[in-house]
Amino acid sequence: MEHKNEAMTSSKLNKPQICTELAEVDVASVWKGIRHAAIETAAKEPYLRPLLDDVVISRNCLAESLATRLARRLARADMQRSELELLLSDLLLKNPKIVTMAASDMIAIVDRDAACSSFLEPLLFYKGFLAISTYRISHLLWNQDRKELAHYFQSIVSEVFGADIHPAARIGCGILLDHATSVVIGETSIIENNVSILHEVTLGGTGKITGDRHPIVRSGVLIGAGSKILGRVEIGECAKIGAGSVVLADVPAHTTVAGVPAVVIGKSERNPAIDMSLSLCERYQSLSEANAI
Repeated sequence: MEHKNEAMTSSKLNKPQICTELAEVDVASVWKGIRHAAIETAAKEPYLRPLLDDVVISRNCLAESLATRLARRLARADMQRSELELLLSDLLLKNPKIVTMAASDMIAIVDRDAACSSFLEPLLFYKGFLAISTYRISHLLWNQDRKELAHYFQSIVSEVFGADIHPAARIGCGILLDHATSVVIGETSIIENNVSILHEVTLGGTGKITGDRHPIVRSGVLIGAGSKILGRVEIGECAKIGAGSVVLADVPAHTTVAGVPAVVIGKSERNPAIDMSLSLCERYQSLSEANAI
């Protein structure tokens, strides 16, 4: 099944734009791709047949399938799988926007992750996808004033998938959480559409300040592994954060920053989040090599 990168959303306004592209997401095609891959995999790998039957082949739609997969991964003594699956299915079937956002995230993974060959893989194996999908459910619960249950899911996701995403954070669609291990996204963080975030990234505060205290990440941003973005700073559209950087100030759009603290080292690619190029500009690499001698 062919996939084409979606055009980046141009965010010219100060107000963060969240999920303006959902109308373009073909959930039925994503579900068809998942079922096709599941049937093929079940035929050639019998040890996975029970899992594939339960999660995909016996299900009628992506909402049911996602609810089943999350229930299998998140169930524990204080909330059994059967109870959890009923809750998640009810929430997803009644709120199809969450399912559409999940499909958008799957498209992002297949398009950007060279290791991913089908929509089935994120559903079965990618804890970044499963973590953000659970966050989307907890975010819905948070907005329904079911904050205790939202916090419950946040804590389980942190334990099971190694990513801590506050349910009040605002996260757009087309998100790639690559690996997701040790990713932390604080309460007032805002992440727009088509953003790629690698492992060990923190979108955090700077202390005990209340109110809006976490970063705003505009569309098209690529955040390298181990980066820490702290405080109410704004990462401009299509910017790139070098791995291991500590960002304490606003980052202009279409620039690359790196270092501790991070400084501008050059322009970024046209679509860093989609291009997934983690290399830094030639001038910075030359300086780094010279300093290492």
